Amino acid sequence: MLEVKVPELAESVTEGTVAEWLKQPGDYVEKGEDIVELETDKVNVEISADEAGVLKETKAEEGDTVKVGDVIAVIDTEASEGSAESTEESSDKEADKKEEPEPEKQKSEKSEPAADKKESTPKEDSSDSSGDRVIASPATRKYAREKGIDLNEINPRDPLGKVRKEDIDEHQSSKKQSNQEKSKTEEKPQENPSKPVIREKLSRRRQTIAKRLVQAQHEAAMLTTFNEVDMTNLLALRNRRKEKFLEDNEVKLGFMSFFTKAVIGALKKYPYVNAEINGDEVILKQFYDIGIAVSTDDGLVVPVVRDADRHDFAGIEKEVGTLAEKAQKKKLKLDDLQGGSFTITNGGVFGSLLSTPILNTPQVGILGMHKTQMRPVAIDNERFENRPMMYIALSYDHRIIDGKDAVGFLVKVKELLEDPEQLLLEG
Repeated sequence: MLEVKVPELAESVTEGTVAEWLKQPGDYVEKGEDIVELETDKVNVEISADEAGVLKETKAEEGDTVKVGDVIAVIDTEASEGSAESTEESSDKEADKKEEPEPEKQKSEKSEPAADKKESTPKEDSSDSSGDRVIASPATRKYAREKGIDLNEINPRDPLGKVRKEDIDEHQSSKKQSNQEKSKTEEKPQENPSKPVIREKLSRRRQTIAKRLVQAQHEAAMLTTFNEVDMTNLLALRNRRKEKFLEDNEVKLGFMSFFTKAVIGALKKYPYVNAEINGDEVILKQFYDIGIAVSTDDGLVVPVVRDADRHDFAGIEKEVGTLAEKAQKKKLKLDDLQGGSFTITNGGVFGSLLSTPILNTPQVGILGMHKTQMRPVAIDNERFENRPMMYIALSYDHRIIDGKDAVGFLVKVKELLEDPEQLLLEG
């Protein structure tokens, strides 16, 4: 027999939730075949079989929380693929045999002497009648009647079984307490029966997201500054180059590569935005691992584009597309989510015009992109033009980033986006 245990998931992940059993008891599994899918705080992890055999039993239900090292299934490694059904049949036969009475036992019962049966009869009668004859004084019986309590329900402390007034008071107190607890549990889901509600348990990932967002607001001195970008030149460049770009690189030219390059240029000029606080130290990161927020059905995840400064525009677009696809299919690994230095989030894809993004701790900066919208813009003292404008927001940790650097960072991003030829040359 082979015990299937929850493996080491990651340094900071010690438990998970059974999301789905991919195999059921009685199924034959090959070596390396996935048996169960676990949902952790960050990603979903499949646990595979170390040896081939028949899955004999599962020790956790879907939705149960399991810890690293827990045994969650047992595989019969000696069973072959064709023996899966026969194993179930044999187990059913064994269960039937257990339910059938043993012949020797039946024989002994039949040959039981009549004298023994006669001896057992008065014992049963005395036990039945003892329930009606509770040992108690007349005063105690009267006290119980006044309280409306049946003496048969009371477990006396007296070793001889005599019921006293103290036993009645203790019984009444415990009964009252249990009734109060029961009424509380019954009232909660029926606060207003005329108003229908649906109660759903938060997924493990949603609980982690909630915890980290609250943690970021409690621990960081978070502040947000805003600016706006005239997207005219960037849109024109993209429209001119997108077909050739797709032909040459087999990937579409989107906005994310431009924003990623602009962010890297600004981070190089303002290094404290690419840092984190560790105790009483500031860690200035000399690399540019940019997290890209992706919305999934299970919540927001932030996979990381490693060494984004070394990628060209096509490399960034391909990497972002791959990570987004893995996120939607729940195929992200823990390595895809850890170690980012700065994050970009795009609420504009949902129509957001303006927002204040929350820090992805322990990072100290996050850039929020928004919807591009036509707005009248003053060209000079006499002329106005309708221009495609986008608000951008930088949330930052004021403990190590001053307002001057935060504003300067956002202005640098704006300048690079409004002059994309410069961005291409610097990138």
